[in-house]
Amino acid sequence: MQLKGSCHCGAIRFEVEAPHPYPYNLCYCSICRKTAGGGGFAINLGADNDSLKIEGEQKTAVYRVRIDGQESPAERHFCPICASALWVYDPRWPELVHPFASAIDTELPQPPERTHLMLGSKANWVEPEIGPRDKRFDEYPDESIAQWHQRLNLVK
Repeated sequence: MQLKGSCHCGAIRFEVEAPHPYPYNLCYCSICRKTAGGGGFAINLGADNDSLKIEGEQKTAVYRVRIDGQESPAERHFCPICASALWVYDPRWPELVHPFASAIDTELPQPPERTHLMLGSKANWVEPEIGPRDKRFDEYPDESIAQWHQRLNLVK
């Protein structure tokens, strides 16, 4: 599925091919929550990094979080003008890029279930809305974005 996205002010626009476009994976970790999670969580999609095309790329800024005193190689791209979170790229998995669902302008498909991850890190004011088919994890889930899409036969 081709996804088109942008920051709020329009300075940065992008498009990318996403074999895994269902916005099902809600992350409550402090990193996602503080950098992109208006509802106390953030949602990342799975896309093909080689297909990423960016208009206004020179305007993007990158944040690398420090974990246990070490700088993470993961690059959180955002707009320095309006502060919109755009996508995460990690050179350890160079074929992937993870756009934030909040930055996507294309209508996304409705997931049949959701995965709530890093619930052990959620803020105390957050009350997750967990559906009857949803999965929950205090840390990382037991399946990847690709595996989730395959299990539910959502890969075309």
